[in-house]
Amino acid sequence: MTDAVDDLKALLASDDRFAAPERGDLLQGTVIAQDSHGLIVDLGQKRDGVVPQSDLEKIPEEDAQLKTGDLVSVMVINPVDPDGNLLVSISQARESGDWLEARRVMSNDELFNAEATSFNKGGLLVPFGHITGFVPASHLSGLPRGLDDEERLSYFNKMIGKQIPLKIIEVDPQRRRLVLSERKAIRQWRQDQKADVIKALKEGEHRKGVVTSLREFGAFVDIGGADGLIHISELSWTRIEDPSVVLEIGQEVETLIIRLDTANNRIGLSLKRLEPNPWDLAKDQIEVGQELEGEVTVLSAPGAFVLVKENLEGLLKTPNGPGDLTPGLKVKVRVVDFSLERERLDLELVDQTS
Repeated sequence: MTDAVDDLKALLASDDRFAAPERGDLLQGTVIAQDSHGLIVDLGQKRDGVVPQSDLEKIPEEDAQLKTGDLVSVMVINPVDPDGNLLVSISQARESGDWLEARRVMSNDELFNAEATSFNKGGLLVPFGHITGFVPASHLSGLPRGLDDEERLSYFNKMIGKQIPLKIIEVDPQRRRLVLSERKAIRQWRQDQKADVIKALKEGEHRKGVVTSLREFGAFVDIGGADGLIHISELSWTRIEDPSVVLEIGQEVETLIIRLDTANNRIGLSLKRLEPNPWDLAKDQIEVGQELEGEVTVLSAPGAFVLVKENLEGLLKTPNGPGDLTPGLKVKVRVVDFSLERERLDLELVDQTS
């Protein structure tokens, strides 16, 4: 008999109908009464839910025209108010679906377009269903730097009513925070576009493009909707220390696709491989012990690079420092080592000719 009683207690404890509602719970019920103070909703609980009139005023007028017998979804906002009522909200229940949708959109890295409807001193306000998202100023791609407060607010005002691409970066229903980013949306769009371009490319193809930026490690080139990198070592067969010596922003160039990294969305390009390989050309022209005349091109830590044939440089080691060697100096050198496989030419100084 004791076991049966215990089983009944466990069953009652597990039945949601007898569980006390908590703040944030979503429930469904039937309207059983309405007056100037709001609605009374039968929720299948020990107490009926009360929807304040102030909550009904937050939803569209046509949706607030509820009558006895209508089914409604509500969210618990206070399990027990000072008067002992179970306060529930129709407007927040409607918003809960939008919070779930926002979380889904963020999880799937989806992008969408929306209009800013208002702003505050920190950024733009954008509707997302029945809730409002916030785009911080730091996440606006076109906001100029160095604006004072008045200029910034003027910029925000000009954005009202404009469609902007957005990405959700934070969803916090408890704090009612929905944070959006235009900057990250544009960045992701470019990455997605680049992924599509990569699928259509093949290594070994020639592609014309435009130089979009220069960095100390190389140059980025737009080859039709996607930027590829020409590493500094792929700019020329001779040693280059500053890409701006070879290229300038806006310049049109023809490139060779040498690497496609779909996993990391990267495109490797080359300029030098469109020209004959000077190492192949030199295989029958250079041998160890041979004396050559050349010109110092670049000084480096291990020594100086010397141009001995067109696009072919060798390393002249200078363990005691460069001495009188300077770029442009004519020198006579002797071949110490020559390796086609490693593309390496080691030299020793014979004489300075000028």
